[in-house]
Amino acid sequence: MTKKEFTQFIDNLRADFIENKEQWENKTLEDYLEAVCRYTEDIDGYYKNTNQEIDLEKVDWQIFADILKGSSLYE
Repeated sequence: MTKKEFTQFIDNLRADFIENKEQWENKTLEDYLEAVCRYTEDIDGYYKNTNQEIDLEKVDWQIFADILKGSSLYE
């Protein structure tokens, strides 16, 4: 996924939340961030169950941390 594809994905995710909020399990930021944490812990199981070979040791997790932290301050 490219940076542009990622930003488009985030825009689409936001639009889906606005249009389909009632279908989302985690409707508050607090609940959503909790789910992000738990899902990140279990993401290897998702990849195994869907027969995707993703090497999670090669992911630069710092980028995700920077995006999440920076977004709390960005206007």
